[in-house]
Amino acid sequence: MLRKTLIFILIGVMVMSLGGCAKKVTVVDEIPAEHLKAAEEGGTVTLITYPSKDYFGDMSDITKQAYIYLPPNYDENKQYNVVYLLHGIGGDIWEWGMTGENSDIKKIMDNLIAEGTIDPFIVVTPNGRATKNCGPDGDMNSFYVFGKELRYSLIPYIDANYATYAEGAGTDEYDITAARDHRALGGLSMGSMQTINIGMCECLDMFSYYGAFSSCPTTNNSDTIAKALEEFPDYDIKYFYNLCGTEDGIAISHHSAAVDGLCDKTDKLTDGKNFMWHTRSGGHDFNIWRLGFYNFSQIVFTR
Repeated sequence: MLRKTLIFILIGVMVMSLGGCAKKVTVVDEIPAEHLKAAEEGGTVTLITYPSKDYFGDMSDITKQAYIYLPPNYDENKQYNVVYLLHGIGGDIWEWGMTGENSDIKKIMDNLIAEGTIDPFIVVTPNGRATKNCGPDGDMNSFYVFGKELRYSLIPYIDANYATYAEGAGTDEYDITAARDHRALGGLSMGSMQTINIGMCECLDMFSYYGAFSSCPTTNNSDTIAKALEEFPDYDIKYFYNLCGTEDGIAISHHSAAVDGLCDKTDKLTDGKNFMWHTRSGGHDFNIWRLGFYNFSQIVFTR
């Protein structure tokens, strides 16, 4: 099994600086089978509801749902980093499969935590349509205003009700930007577009880590991204990880346009330091997206 795992490790290994020390980060082309088996000690996956507004409509009060993963031995007296994980255009809170004990996301998290590869963190899979009719048959344009729900509804709710690094949630002292180094945003397909267009280009003050897997269909190109980043002179990017299948006829052109020459157009990103464009054989499917989460889960919160 060890030999098989090593075969899949990419030849390119990046070394990142962490407080004057070298932090080695590797990515793989295949998830080791043992990390997709149920761990002896697991976390919990729960369906939650939170108050929001119809940001795409009349701003009326609505209730939204999300799934949340809490790591094994979750302790309300500790502080946890949070990854917000977004779905695709035809999906919903269930698309990542993080709905119960058989969840691959849960198995990956449980195993990586158990072996000490990652520190425990929280994962949230919300519905990315910021509107009352937020089902798969809802207006696609509601995806584009999801930054408002993140900023004013979802993240404040998570910070107020779970043991995150944010302080003062629900009070006048709450500053959503203060804990940005302890938040990450990632997504598949349309959710990957949101990660880039909304997370990086509109909400850089709220997140430090970004993971984009098969980004499409209207992902900003590298010129637009670089220009948007100029609006956040006081905020850095800890890491921006990208993955797409080379046979993905749906996303490869869009995602390539987003990352092509990006590091040359902004001083916030340096290839091999806090940026990676990772491609491997594959299509527009969960063979790529699960792998994207697997690699991203070992990159986030490491700097």
